[in-house]
Amino acid sequence: MDFGPHLFLASLEGALTAAVLALTAMGLSIVFGIMRVVNVAHGEFFMLGAVIAWWVSTLIGVHPALGFALAILIAPLLVGTLAALADKFVLQRIDYDPERTIVATIGLLYIIQQSTLMLFGPEARPVQPPFSTRLSLPWFEFGEGGFAVIWPWGLGTTSYKLFVIVAAIAILTGLWLLMSRTKFGLIMRATQQDSEMAQAFGVPVNRVYSLVFGLGAGLAAIGAVLIVPIQQAHYLMGHDPLLLSFIVVIIGGLGSLPGTVIAAILIGMSDGIISVFFSPTLAKIIATLLVAMVLVFRPHGLLGRPER
Repeated sequence: MDFGPHLFLASLEGALTAAVLALTAMGLSIVFGIMRVVNVAHGEFFMLGAVIAWWVSTLIGVHPALGFALAILIAPLLVGTLAALADKFVLQRIDYDPERTIVATIGLLYIIQQSTLMLFGPEARPVQPPFSTRLSLPWFEFGEGGFAVIWPWGLGTTSYKLFVIVAAIAILTGLWLLMSRTKFGLIMRATQQDSEMAQAFGVPVNRVYSLVFGLGAGLAAIGAVLIVPIQQAHYLMGHDPLLLSFIVVIIGGLGSLPGTVIAAILIGMSDGIISVFFSPTLAKIIATLLVAMVLVFRPHGLLGRPER
Protein backbone atom coordinates (compact mmCIF):
# COMPACT_ATOMS: atom_id res chain seq x y z
CA MET A 1 0.00 0.00 0.00
CA ASP A 2 1.37 3.43 -1.00
CA PHE A 3 2.07 6.24 1.45
CA GLY A 4 -1.16 8.17 0.70
CA PRO A 5 -3.58 5.33 1.56
CA HIS A 6 -1.38 4.36 4.50
CA LEU A 7 -1.58 7.93 5.86
CA PHE A 8 -5.36 7.93 5.35
CA LEU A 9 -5.65 4.69 7.33
CA ALA A 10 -3.50 6.15 10.12
CA SER A 11 -5.70 9.27 10.13
CA LEU A 12 -8.79 7.12 10.66
CA GLU A 13 -7.13 5.53 13.69
CA GLY A 14 -6.23 9.02 14.89
CA ALA A 15 -9.83 10.17 14.47
CA LEU A 16 -10.98 7.21 16.56
CA THR A 17 -8.51 8.12 19.31
CA ALA A 18 -9.54 11.78 19.12
CA ALA A 19 -13.24 10.92 19.42
CA VAL A 20 -12.84 8.90 22.62
CA LEU A 21 -10.27 11.35 23.99
CA ALA A 22 -12.61 14.30 23.41
CA LEU A 23 -15.33 12.61 25.51
CA THR A 24 -12.94 11.69 28.30
CA ALA A 25 -11.15 15.04 28.42
CA MET A 26 -14.45 16.93 28.22
CA GLY A 27 -15.50 15.35 31.51
CA LEU A 28 -12.27 16.50 33.14
CA SER A 29 -12.61 19.99 31.62
CA ILE A 30 -16.20 20.45 32.82
CA VAL A 31 -15.31 19.46 36.37
CA PHE A 32 -12.37 21.85 36.50
CA GLY A 33 -14.16 24.66 34.67
CA ILE A 34 -17.16 24.70 36.99
CA MET A 35 -15.83 23.30 40.27
CA ARG A 36 -12.10 24.21 40.00
CA VAL A 37 -11.35 20.62 41.04
CA VAL A 38 -8.42 18.63 39.62
CA ASN A 39 -9.85 15.10 39.52
CA VAL A 40 -6.88 12.72 39.59
CA ALA A 41 -9.30 9.75 39.73
CA HIS A 42 -10.80 10.60 36.34
CA GLY A 43 -8.95 7.77 34.59
CA GLU A 44 -10.32 5.25 37.08
CA PHE A 45 -13.87 6.33 36.27
CA PHE A 46 -12.96 5.61 32.65
CA MET A 47 -11.68 2.17 33.64
CA LEU A 48 -14.74 1.50 35.76
CA GLY A 49 -16.99 2.27 32.79
CA ALA A 50 -15.14 -0.32 30.69
CA VAL A 51 -15.34 -2.96 33.43
CA ILE A 52 -19.07 -2.38 33.96
CA ALA A 53 -19.57 -2.59 30.19
CA TRP A 54 -17.85 -5.99 30.21
CA TRP A 55 -19.94 -7.12 33.17
CA VAL A 56 -23.23 -6.03 31.60
CA SER A 57 -22.51 -7.36 28.10
CA THR A 58 -21.00 -10.65 29.26
CA LEU A 59 -22.71 -11.74 32.45
CA ILE A 60 -26.23 -10.92 31.30
CA GLY A 61 -25.65 -13.18 28.30
CA VAL A 62 -27.75 -11.41 25.70
CA HIS A 63 -27.08 -10.52 22.05
CA PRO A 64 -23.97 -8.28 21.71
CA ALA A 65 -26.03 -5.40 20.31
CA LEU A 66 -28.48 -5.52 23.21
CA GLY A 67 -25.64 -5.95 25.70
CA PHE A 68 -23.88 -2.91 24.26
CA ALA A 69 -27.08 -0.84 24.40
CA LEU A 70 -27.58 -1.79 28.05
CA ALA A 71 -23.92 -1.09 28.84
CA ILE A 72 -23.94 2.41 27.33
CA LEU A 73 -26.98 3.23 29.48
CA ILE A 74 -26.02 1.47 32.73
CA ALA A 75 -22.27 2.13 32.92
CA PRO A 76 -22.38 5.97 32.76
CA LEU A 77 -25.31 6.00 35.18
CA LEU A 78 -23.54 3.83 37.76
CA VAL A 79 -20.20 5.59 37.38
CA GLY A 80 -21.85 9.03 37.51
CA THR A 81 -23.77 8.06 40.64
CA LEU A 82 -20.60 6.81 42.31
CA ALA A 83 -18.80 10.05 41.43
CA ALA A 84 -21.66 12.18 42.73
CA LEU A 85 -21.61 10.26 46.03
CA ALA A 86 -17.83 10.70 46.24
CA ASP A 87 -18.30 14.44 45.80
CA LYS A 88 -21.03 14.60 48.43
CA PHE A 89 -19.30 12.52 51.11
CA VAL A 90 -15.63 13.34 50.43
CA LEU A 91 -14.98 16.52 48.45
CA GLN A 92 -17.70 18.59 50.06
CA ARG A 93 -16.46 17.56 53.52
CA ILE A 94 -13.03 19.08 52.77
CA ASP A 95 -14.65 22.18 51.24
CA TYR A 96 -12.92 21.64 47.87
CA ASP A 97 -9.58 22.76 49.27
CA PRO A 98 -7.18 22.37 46.29
CA GLU A 99 -4.41 20.48 48.07
CA ARG A 100 -6.70 18.19 50.04
CA THR A 101 -8.85 17.61 46.95
CA ILE A 102 -5.86 16.29 45.00
CA VAL A 103 -4.94 13.97 47.87
CA ALA A 104 -8.57 12.83 48.20
CA THR A 105 -8.92 12.03 44.50
CA ILE A 106 -5.59 10.15 44.57
CA GLY A 107 -7.03 8.08 47.42
CA LEU A 108 -10.20 7.56 45.41
CA LEU A 109 -8.06 6.42 42.47
CA TYR A 110 -6.43 3.65 44.51
CA ILE A 111 -9.68 2.61 46.17
CA ILE A 112 -11.41 2.16 42.78
CA GLN A 113 -8.37 0.49 41.19
CA GLN A 114 -7.72 -2.02 43.97
CA SER A 115 -11.42 -2.77 44.48
CA THR A 116 -11.69 -3.52 40.77
CA LEU A 117 -8.61 -5.76 40.97
CA MET A 118 -10.17 -7.77 43.79
CA LEU A 119 -13.59 -8.11 42.15
CA PHE A 120 -12.68 -8.17 38.45
CA GLY A 121 -9.24 -9.80 38.55
CA PRO A 122 -5.98 -8.91 36.79
CA GLU A 123 -6.89 -10.35 33.39
CA ALA A 124 -7.80 -8.21 30.38
CA ARG A 125 -11.31 -9.10 29.27
CA PRO A 126 -12.59 -8.61 25.69
CA VAL A 127 -16.03 -7.24 24.88
CA GLN A 128 -17.71 -8.29 21.66
CA PRO A 129 -18.72 -5.31 19.48
CA PRO A 130 -22.42 -4.98 18.60
CA PHE A 131 -21.50 -5.05 14.90
CA SER A 132 -18.19 -5.14 13.08
CA THR A 133 -18.58 -5.30 9.33
CA ARG A 134 -15.32 -4.92 7.44
CA LEU A 135 -15.50 -1.99 5.04
CA SER A 136 -13.13 -1.51 2.11
CA LEU A 137 -12.29 2.14 1.47
CA PRO A 138 -11.57 3.73 -1.91
CA TRP A 139 -8.62 5.94 -2.77
CA PHE A 140 -8.56 8.68 -5.37
CA GLU A 141 -5.56 9.51 -7.52
CA PHE A 142 -4.57 11.12 -10.78
CA GLY A 143 -2.73 8.79 -13.11
CA GLU A 144 -1.81 8.75 -16.75
CA GLY A 145 -5.41 8.16 -17.69
CA GLY A 146 -6.66 11.03 -15.51
CA PHE A 147 -8.75 10.86 -12.33
CA ALA A 148 -9.29 7.30 -11.09
CA VAL A 149 -10.81 5.51 -8.13
CA ILE A 150 -8.84 2.55 -6.84
CA TRP A 151 -9.36 0.07 -4.00
CA PRO A 152 -5.94 -0.56 -2.43
CA TRP A 153 -5.45 -3.85 -0.65
CA GLY A 154 -5.55 -3.38 3.12
CA LEU A 155 -7.25 0.04 3.03
CA GLY A 156 -10.29 -0.55 5.16
CA THR A 157 -11.86 -0.20 8.55
CA THR A 158 -14.83 -1.60 10.47
CA SER A 159 -18.32 -0.22 10.73
CA TYR A 160 -18.00 -0.10 14.51
CA LYS A 161 -14.98 2.22 14.42
CA LEU A 162 -16.88 4.64 12.20
CA PHE A 163 -19.83 4.36 14.60
CA VAL A 164 -17.62 5.38 17.55
CA ILE A 165 -16.55 8.56 15.73
CA VAL A 166 -20.13 9.47 14.81
CA ALA A 167 -21.42 8.63 18.30
CA ALA A 168 -18.79 10.83 19.94
CA ILE A 169 -19.73 13.76 17.70
CA ALA A 170 -23.43 13.24 18.54
CA ILE A 171 -22.75 13.07 22.29
CA LEU A 172 -20.57 16.18 22.24
CA THR A 173 -23.27 18.01 20.28
CA GLY A 174 -25.84 16.96 22.87
CA LEU A 175 -23.53 18.17 25.64
CA TRP A 176 -23.19 21.56 23.92
CA LEU A 177 -26.98 21.82 23.67
CA LEU A 178 -27.28 20.89 27.36
CA MET A 179 -24.78 23.58 28.35
CA SER A 180 -26.15 26.33 26.11
CA ARG A 181 -29.89 25.71 25.67
CA THR A 182 -31.22 24.23 28.92
CA LYS A 183 -31.99 25.54 32.41
CA PHE A 184 -29.50 23.14 33.94
CA GLY A 185 -26.82 24.45 31.60
CA LEU A 186 -27.67 28.02 32.62
CA ILE A 187 -27.37 27.03 36.29
CA MET A 188 -23.99 25.39 35.64
CA ARG A 189 -22.69 28.47 33.83
CA ALA A 190 -23.98 30.76 36.59
CA THR A 191 -22.27 28.60 39.20
CA GLN A 192 -19.07 28.72 37.18
CA GLN A 193 -19.13 32.52 36.95
CA ASP A 194 -19.89 33.25 40.61
CA SER A 195 -20.91 30.43 42.93
CA GLU A 196 -21.59 32.73 45.90
CA MET A 197 -23.94 34.95 43.87
CA ALA A 198 -25.66 31.87 42.41
CA GLN A 199 -26.22 30.53 45.92
CA ALA A 200 -27.61 33.90 46.99
CA PHE A 201 -30.21 33.56 44.22
CA GLY A 202 -31.28 30.15 45.50
CA VAL A 203 -29.11 27.85 43.39
CA PRO A 204 -28.19 24.68 45.39
CA VAL A 205 -24.49 24.94 44.59
CA ASN A 206 -23.46 21.76 46.41
CA ARG A 207 -26.06 19.75 44.53
CA VAL A 208 -24.93 21.30 41.25
CA TYR A 209 -21.33 20.37 42.05
CA SER A 210 -22.33 16.76 42.72
CA LEU A 211 -24.21 16.58 39.43
CA VAL A 212 -21.31 18.16 37.54
CA PHE A 213 -18.81 15.75 39.11
CA GLY A 214 -21.09 12.86 38.18
CA LEU A 215 -21.51 14.23 34.64
CA GLY A 216 -17.74 14.43 34.17
CA ALA A 217 -17.26 10.85 35.33
CA GLY A 218 -20.20 9.71 33.19
CA LEU A 219 -18.61 11.19 30.06
CA ALA A 220 -15.42 9.25 30.80
CA ALA A 221 -17.49 6.09 31.25
CA ILE A 222 -19.23 6.63 27.90
CA GLY A 223 -15.84 6.94 26.20
CA ALA A 224 -14.76 3.68 27.85
CA VAL A 225 -17.91 1.84 26.76
CA LEU A 226 -17.33 2.97 23.18
CA ILE A 227 -13.67 1.92 23.08
CA VAL A 228 -13.77 -1.34 25.08
CA PRO A 229 -14.97 -3.48 22.12
CA ILE A 230 -11.80 -2.35 20.30
CA GLN A 231 -9.46 -2.59 23.30
CA GLN A 232 -10.03 -4.77 26.37
CA ALA A 233 -11.27 -4.05 29.86
CA HIS A 234 -8.42 -4.05 32.39
CA TYR A 235 -8.04 -2.66 35.88
CA LEU A 236 -4.98 -0.58 34.86
CA MET A 237 -6.44 0.87 31.67
CA GLY A 238 -7.16 4.27 33.24
CA HIS A 239 -3.57 5.53 33.19
CA ASP A 240 -3.25 6.57 29.54
CA PRO A 241 -6.71 8.23 29.33
CA LEU A 242 -5.89 10.25 32.46
CA LEU A 243 -2.54 11.40 31.10
CA LEU A 244 -3.89 12.29 27.67
CA SER A 245 -6.93 14.02 29.18
CA PHE A 246 -4.70 16.26 31.30
CA ILE A 247 -2.58 17.01 28.23
CA VAL A 248 -5.68 17.93 26.22
CA VAL A 249 -7.17 20.11 28.97
CA ILE A 250 -3.89 21.97 29.51
CA ILE A 251 -3.34 22.58 25.79
CA GLY A 252 -6.96 23.53 25.11
CA GLY A 253 -7.22 25.77 28.15
CA LEU A 254 -8.41 24.81 31.61
CA GLY A 255 -12.21 24.82 31.59
CA SER A 256 -12.52 25.77 27.89
CA LEU A 257 -14.87 23.31 26.18
CA PRO A 258 -14.11 24.41 22.58
CA GLY A 259 -10.40 24.38 23.39
CA THR A 260 -10.76 20.86 24.78
CA VAL A 261 -12.33 19.61 21.53
CA ILE A 262 -9.65 21.27 19.37
CA ALA A 263 -6.83 19.93 21.55
CA ALA A 264 -8.38 16.44 21.57
CA ILE A 265 -8.42 16.43 17.77
CA LEU A 266 -4.80 17.62 17.60
CA ILE A 267 -3.52 15.13 20.19
CA GLY A 268 -5.71 12.26 19.02
CA MET A 269 -4.80 12.63 15.35
CA SER A 270 -1.09 13.04 16.08
CA ASP A 271 -1.16 10.09 18.49
CA GLY A 272 -2.83 7.87 15.91
CA ILE A 273 -0.59 8.86 13.00
CA ILE A 274 2.70 8.81 14.95
CA SER A 275 1.80 5.49 16.59
CA VAL A 276 1.21 3.88 13.18
CA PHE A 277 4.33 5.23 11.46
CA PHE A 278 6.71 5.29 14.45
CA SER A 279 5.75 4.20 17.97
CA PRO A 280 3.15 4.99 20.67
CA THR A 281 5.98 6.00 23.02
CA LEU A 282 7.15 8.71 20.61
CA ALA A 283 3.56 9.99 20.35
CA LYS A 284 3.38 10.40 24.15
CA ILE A 285 6.77 12.16 24.20
CA ILE A 286 5.67 14.65 21.55
CA ALA A 287 2.38 15.30 23.37
CA THR A 288 4.29 15.98 26.60
CA LEU A 289 6.63 18.38 24.77
CA LEU A 290 3.58 20.22 23.40
CA VAL A 291 2.29 20.68 26.95
CA ALA A 292 5.65 22.11 28.01
CA MET A 293 5.62 24.56 25.09
CA VAL A 294 2.06 25.64 25.86
CA LEU A 295 2.91 26.20 29.54
CA VAL A 296 5.91 28.32 28.57
CA PHE A 297 4.47 30.40 25.72
CA ARG A 298 0.71 30.38 26.44
CA PRO A 299 0.08 29.28 30.04
CA HIS A 300 -3.71 29.66 29.78
CA GLY A 301 -3.91 27.30 26.77
CA LEU A 302 -5.20 27.76 23.24
CA LEU A 303 -8.65 29.10 24.14
CA GLY A 304 -8.41 29.45 27.90
CA ARG A 305 -8.85 32.79 29.59
CA PRO A 306 -5.84 34.25 31.41
CA GLU A 307 -6.25 34.69 35.15
CA ARG A 308 -6.78 38.26 36.24
